[in-house]
Amino acid sequence: MFGLFKKDPIKKLEQQYEQLLEEAMQLQRKGDIKAYAAKTAEAEKVMDEIVALQKDKEAKK
Repeated sequence: MFGLFKKDPIKKLEQQYEQLLEEAMQLQRKGDIKAYAAKTAEAEKVMDEIVALQKDKEAKK
């Protein structure tokens, strides 16, 4: 009952991941490959967090 109003951290991270990929795509289109690689690496770290939270969520079930 008390978990009803809790925000899902996975959704927030997924939105952040999508935003980072969008920014990376724009950097790639501009030809800034180093910034693209850095932004993609940042997005991958967020995806790792998402996977870890999903595994933790599944383990609690």
